[in-house]
Amino acid sequence: MLKCGIIGLPLSGKSTVFNVITRAGAEVKPYASGKTEPNRALVNVPDERFDRLVEIFKPKSEKPADVEFVDLAGLSRDAGKGAGLGNSFLSFVSESDALLHVVRVFGNASVPHPENSIDPLRDFRIVEAELIYRDLGVITNRLSRLEEKKAKKKLTPQETAELELIRELEAHMLEEKPLREYPLNDEQKRALSGYAFLTLKPELVVLNLDDTQTGEVPEISPLMAELGARGMKSVRVYGATEMELEQLDPSDRAEFMKDLAITEPGRDRLIHEAYKLLGLISFFTSGSDEVRAWTLRDGSSAVDAAGTIHSDLARGFIRAQVVAYDDFMANGASLAQCREKGVLRLEGKEYTVKDGDMIEIRFNV
Repeated sequence: MLKCGIIGLPLSGKSTVFNVITRAGAEVKPYASGKTEPNRALVNVPDERFDRLVEIFKPKSEKPADVEFVDLAGLSRDAGKGAGLGNSFLSFVSESDALLHVVRVFGNASVPHPENSIDPLRDFRIVEAELIYRDLGVITNRLSRLEEKKAKKKLTPQETAELELIRELEAHMLEEKPLREYPLNDEQKRALSGYAFLTLKPELVVLNLDDTQTGEVPEISPLMAELGARGMKSVRVYGATEMELEQLDPSDRAEFMKDLAITEPGRDRLIHEAYKLLGLISFFTSGSDEVRAWTLRDGSSAVDAAGTIHSDLARGFIRAQVVAYDDFMANGASLAQCREKGVLRLEGKEYTVKDGDMIEIRFNV
């Protein structure tokens, strides 16, 4: 199950953002609760293509793609050194596939800031530093074990390569740089996959504003400059306001969204951005029995798609019948017409699945 962990300082509005995304009604308090157990919710990925296919095929069952969101406890300064909820928080973060880093921009006298002032760049750097400290601790421990082993006996070629890499990563992180900014090749990434490094996880910064901050917001300019330099993405959310909007009728909601100059609800924006952040695409299987959206890593093959549906389909894979959703709709939502126009085709194992492909696997076990 793919998971997005929502992180940030206490009172940054993480639970509010969680509620915007999930409509789960998690408790929101104007103070740090000290909780350790996270809120969790499985969320459908909004997709108009899926909705349209359901209308066309009128299946007995329907299953959209989904992602799990986990609202983690607030990360205090020095958590990487065991302060506050430190270790319990960081263990939950390590289970996440991607991170949504909520940074507070809104001002509210009834919600005191733990650092006593609104400074988005400072807050971002505090959380990033804690993630770096945690990863640096993992690296230091592994480096110590490898060097201890080397002193007693000869290392294997694989261990020697790992030792050299770990030393380079330690030097990199001692400069307070996240691992995602180190140029790792595919082989090195595979070698490090078992460590669940936090700063290797894809991260989206969620700027949590209030409804008075719809235009240019000077407070975020320094942070935006830093994110640009790091190649990181951000999305704006009017947390408290958008949580309230989710309770309104669609017509009333649209009017308020217009006032905020946003074109889609916060939950849709965040889910779509999180989905892209994870490097995911959707493909569809469709028919009168079921219409289903399946999640796949971008760049995956037809046989990978088959295995996502069922291992037997991958094992006995013969061909994949494929038509792009746009081609299907452009040809009267008719597979027969798609076949006549040549846009319905048979593909082999190495075919790279595209976002929106409608696929039927032919197999023999």
